[in-house]
Amino acid sequence: MLTTVLHGLMLGLGLILPVGVQNVFIFNQGASQRTYMRALPAILTASICDTGLILAAVLGMSFIVLSFSWLQVILYGCGFIFLLYMGWVLWKSKSGASSAQQVSTPGKQIVFAASVSLLNPHAIMDTIGVIGTNSLHYTGSDKWLFTLSVILVSWLWFCGLAFAGRVVGKRDSSGLFLARLNKISACLIWAVALYMGYQLL
Repeated sequence: MLTTVLHGLMLGLGLILPVGVQNVFIFNQGASQRTYMRALPAILTASICDTGLILAAVLGMSFIVLSFSWLQVILYGCGFIFLLYMGWVLWKSKSGASSAQQVSTPGKQIVFAASVSLLNPHAIMDTIGVIGTNSLHYTGSDKWLFTLSVILVSWLWFCGLAFAGRVVGKRDSSGLFLARLNKISACLIWAVALYMGYQLL
């Protein structure tokens, strides 16, 4: 049982740690909102979307996606365009006025968080290809224990990431740190987009 939980926790942490559009958005929401509670719509939406993807992967969606090459092409094609756009939005942000600050209302937070969670093909393929495949090692209660462990990492990570953003936002009154972070994040996102474009070719 302990081995199953540790496997789920380590796998979830390994997949969610890399800097991506979703992480940047949640961090920026924590940094730019006036209170931590105001960032909850983004946190909850990202967590719920990840939970849905993880459950879909464990319940067999991974087999469907990995069985049809054309479906993977569509995912990567849409993701390539989406990531290019997101990189541009982050790069164009000025004086720390990040895209997160422009998407401040609860409704806009929900829509944006859902888009960066569900339109990111790398996140989808990681969830389906890695988590879905690893879940095949388990059956019955062990399978659900593994699944819940991965989901727990996702919820704790987004809550902690927004909190870290809140701490940085309070100390970065000039917005210089966030502006630089957005530039670096944009370059990383474009690099991922170029890699995906290469795979499409």
